Parts: sequence; C-alpha cells; structure tokens
Amino acid sequence: MVAFLLWLILLLVCWPLAILALILYPLLWLLLLPFRILGFAVEGAFGIVRGLFLLPGRILGGGR
Repeated sequence: MVAFLLWLILLLVCWPLAILALILYPLLWLLLLPFRILGFAVEGAFGIVRGLFLLPGRILGGGR
C-alpha cells in the first residue's frame, strides 16, 4: 500500500515535468540547430587545413 501511494505522489509530481520536457525539447533542438551546422562547417575547414599540412608527409611516404 505504501509503494502504491509513493507511485501516486511520483505521478502527481512528475507529469508536469514530463509535459514540459515534451514541449521544450523540440524548441531547444531548433534553437541549437544553427550551432550544429556551424560545427560541421568548422570541422570541415579544419579537416581541409589538416590535410594540407599532412600532404607533404604523405607524399614522402610517411603515411600509415
């Protein structure tokens, strides 16, 4: 009986948090989307620069 009452209290306390999370998660994902795209672009630029710096070593046979 005590466990059932604890489950009821948990249900009453947590359902607003669950609904809030369902509403806020997509909004937060949309807000962070430009930063993800920017991260991909910066990672690609660093990859190009890294490739340019490592190219002489690969040409001379220092590759894996």
